[in-house]
Amino acid sequence: MRPIRVLVAKPGLDGHDRGAKVIARALRDAGMEVIYTGLRQTPEMIVSAALQEDVQVIGLSILSGAHNAIVPRILELLREKDMADVKVVVGGIVPDEDAAALKQQGVAAVFQPGASLDSIVSFIRTSVGA
Repeated sequence: MRPIRVLVAKPGLDGHDRGAKVIARALRDAGMEVIYTGLRQTPEMIVSAALQEDVQVIGLSILSGAHNAIVPRILELLREKDMADVKVVVGGIVPDEDAAALKQQGVAAVFQPGASLDSIVSFIRTSVGA
């Protein structure tokens, strides 16, 4: 059985990627294949990389507060490319009301500061069905 493939991305102008790297390592340690795109990715770059890498999950790390602009654009691009089956998870500073709105738009999960690495790994495994 092939491992779960996860793209971890830092969209927008946020320059802090320590959390994204911690998550990427935890997913890798859990046996997943992780592609880390690096800092300052546009929604178009993220979806293009997800398509090229044939991932099942996109993990977005957003600390800048731009989640209400960036995430809906990524979801829109995924639908345009017939990739609506790719799960999108968001981590970072996301107020509860914004997290609820993102989930209504199609985000699979929002992980706020303090979420355990085990809970993130478990959620991804369960949502992909592995």
